Amino acid sequence: MTGALFHGAKAVLYRGARLMVMRRDDIPTIPWPGRIDLPGGAREGGESPEICCAREVLEETGLAIDTARFSWRRFHPDPFGASGSWLFAAEIAEAEEAAMQLGDEGQALWMMEVDAYLAATDAIPKQQERVRVFWTGR
Repeated sequence: MTGALFHGAKAVLYRGARLMVMRRDDIPTIPWPGRIDLPGGAREGGESPEICCAREVLEETGLAIDTARFSWRRFHPDPFGASGSWLFAAEIAEAEEAAMQLGDEGQALWMMEVDAYLAATDAIPKQQERVRVFWTGR
């Protein structure tokens, strides 16, 4: 994909006008404890952005998403560093929605109306803005 350094990747997994979200663990030592977030996380080793995202989705939701299904992607450089993160999007099927299950991170996993997510005061603001860009431009 790109040679740009990155530290992690997130996924917008959507069906209709809903997207998959999770409530982060409520541990004070992690970024954004207890907030609504998207599936995804940190890069391991020399993973590509797509593989990182697919692995994190599998770990956090139980869904095996083929990287070829990512219909949208965007790199977000860190404002104060030489790295950044990726956001990918893929539409999921009804059976995948029914099969999703919370992995070993987070407190809850569910489908949420996009408008409700974008208005949620307990979601991570930078992720909301990234989803807004994707959703309005798709």
